[in-house]
Amino acid sequence: MEILFSSLALVSAVILHLGLFAESISVYQATDTGPVGAGEDNVILNPRFEDGLNNWSGKGCKIELHESMEDGKIFPQSGKFFASATNRTEIWNGIEQDITGRVQRKVAYQVTAVVRIHVDNVTSAGVQITLWLQEPDFREQYIAIANSQVTDKDWVQLQGEFLLNGFPSRLVIYLEGPSPGTDILVNSLVVKRAEKIPASARPFSKNATFGGNIIENSYLDDGTTGWFPLGNCALSVGTGSPHVLPPMARDSLGTYESLSGRYIIVTNRSDSWMGPAQMITDKLKLYLTYQVSAWVRTGPGATGPQIVNVALSVDSQWINGGEVEFNDDKWHEIGGSFRIEKQPSNVMVYVQGPASGVDLLVSGLQIFPVNRQVRFKYLKKQIDKIRKRDIILKFSRLESSNTVRNSVKVRQIKNSFPLGSCVTRTGMDNEKFVKFLVKSFNWAVFENELKWSWTEPQEGKFNYRDADELLDLCKSYNIEVRGHCIFWEMEYAIQSWVRSLNASGLMTAVQHRLTGLLTRYKGKFRHYDVNNEMLHGSFYPDRLGKDIRANMFKTARELDPYATLFVNDYHIEDGSDIRSTPEKFIQQILDLQKQGAAVGGVGIQGHIDVPVGPIICSALDKLGTLGIPIWFTELDVSCPNEFVRADDLEVVLREAFAHPAVEGVILWGFWELYMSRKNAHLVNADGKINAAGKRFLSLKKEWLSHASGYIDELGEFRFRGFHGTYNVEFVSTKEKFNMTFVVDQGESPLVVSIDL
Repeated sequence: MEILFSSLALVSAVILHLGLFAESISVYQATDTGPVGAGEDNVILNPRFEDGLNNWSGKGCKIELHESMEDGKIFPQSGKFFASATNRTEIWNGIEQDITGRVQRKVAYQVTAVVRIHVDNVTSAGVQITLWLQEPDFREQYIAIANSQVTDKDWVQLQGEFLLNGFPSRLVIYLEGPSPGTDILVNSLVVKRAEKIPASARPFSKNATFGGNIIENSYLDDGTTGWFPLGNCALSVGTGSPHVLPPMARDSLGTYESLSGRYIIVTNRSDSWMGPAQMITDKLKLYLTYQVSAWVRTGPGATGPQIVNVALSVDSQWINGGEVEFNDDKWHEIGGSFRIEKQPSNVMVYVQGPASGVDLLVSGLQIFPVNRQVRFKYLKKQIDKIRKRDIILKFSRLESSNTVRNSVKVRQIKNSFPLGSCVTRTGMDNEKFVKFLVKSFNWAVFENELKWSWTEPQEGKFNYRDADELLDLCKSYNIEVRGHCIFWEMEYAIQSWVRSLNASGLMTAVQHRLTGLLTRYKGKFRHYDVNNEMLHGSFYPDRLGKDIRANMFKTARELDPYATLFVNDYHIEDGSDIRSTPEKFIQQILDLQKQGAAVGGVGIQGHIDVPVGPIICSALDKLGTLGIPIWFTELDVSCPNEFVRADDLEVVLREAFAHPAVEGVILWGFWELYMSRKNAHLVNADGKINAAGKRFLSLKKEWLSHASGYIDELGEFRFRGFHGTYNVEFVSTKEKFNMTFVVDQGESPLVVSIDL
């Protein structure tokens, strides 16, 4: 699941802090905390229109200055004036200012605008702050800084950040977005250097009882005491539910007592949200990871698939604690996770979901804080089994009388397990970005530059230059590359000219896309995500029939038989989306293979929050039954607190590295303001490696093997080490010898013969 930064032309993913108001801790904040537009460090000239419309212009439209509008109904939020962009005939029309020469390279800037709309019969519309830049070679980029729904009733503040790597010859900032005929009103626009603020502190939770269930009367020993019906439904207790914990909870808790076999039955449900509930406000601790587990089923009379969801209402905000969909009368495991990062006033947990009139049965609901360190000890043992091999260094021409004096030092230079990151063309212009990339990763994927909307934004007008330059960069540093993606099923991600084609034209365009891309890059990309997010979108089969997906795979295999062809989707691993369960992913892959599609890899994107190891492992176990490689293809974890982010990242990386079916992990970026997800970076915008980045590098270091000692009487030196490249140094009283060798995967010990 990626974020596309719309606008009206080719969009660069240089920045990416989008949204309405910054509500969480960030590495940067605006230097000015006073009224919007105050201070002399604003890049924008005449930011509050106190000097009329000087320094402003209309982008394809007229602009006007106002003290008020609508007979005094609209006034500026602050100051005396505001401006309007009127007579707009295109969505990209708006008010703009040329800021060429006023923005420094590799410096983070915060942008704040106060806006609203004005039009008859429209109450809200999307407004976006966009930065247009032209490089000395005339290459253009459009950077979406912030966007939000804006109303005609009140002024709304838009806020975002950006960072430039190159030296643009021209730079223009403007507001755009609403449909033609809608006026954009602007009260102020501020662009200021963002000031670094202290990093977040490591959170501590005192007296955490890991594994302790916070649900009262979970086993229903006291009837329905502690529970209440949410809505006009009725609760009672029945018997006959499973006595064992659901598997994912069992893997987290280890030794456990059996469940009681009792369950809550919810009847008289007149709406889907009705079910059993408890207040748990005082039982939660901030920043702990809580796992959710229960057995659920529906009563007789249900028709069609039913969804059951464990939900939390945190100060009236909904949090998904896990959901499951089924179409039978059996007990089903439901699992999920959550974390509270701000002190709440009220937290309610409830179970909901089946259609009105369908009885809901819930057994053994548990919510408990997870002890990650215990899980890590188990994973380290698994990693030792599947990622290491016994190695025998066998020395020949060795004087047997002197073996005790012959020392050996072995150091692993490189682990062969694929660890990669997504990169952008603009990232190439930041030397520190490239340095971290080359030092830390052996694989890469392009965030946008290979997508169809990028390579052919307008019919017949191609842009392969960015992808070519990225490919050359990776090749120069021996970095392997995944191809992402040939097609994308989500309609919002498809360029307008493709969406406008009829069936015949679309089929022709699809064939041209396949032929053009895979012929040009034959043998250069190790993987291709053939058709992205097929569990969530259906643009192509809706228009070209159900066989089109398999045909895409077939044609791709014919055009580039060297590439492994992947399916790729999100929320596979976290239990939070009934559209993309492991079972549905497996069925989709089997259906494609049955139609002759050469599906050779399973791509789990991995845009995950609050990861829990056994939940991830359960999904990997199920997908592993297919017998084809699994990759995390777009991994990122998001949390404002960099220490919690580091913990979350470690959970996913350890689970992936410990699972035999996982053959690679690609991060969806690592540098602040270069990522589509906020608070997911490993490196701050100024180049400082944060706690999450240090944890990542620490794991890479942990997954290197080193050994030293003396050659035995048989002329051998034995050790167990990770797969990868090693350097061995032999030292005797007479000589010193160095060589490198590679440890591949294998069950039997690897014998490395060294002729002295």
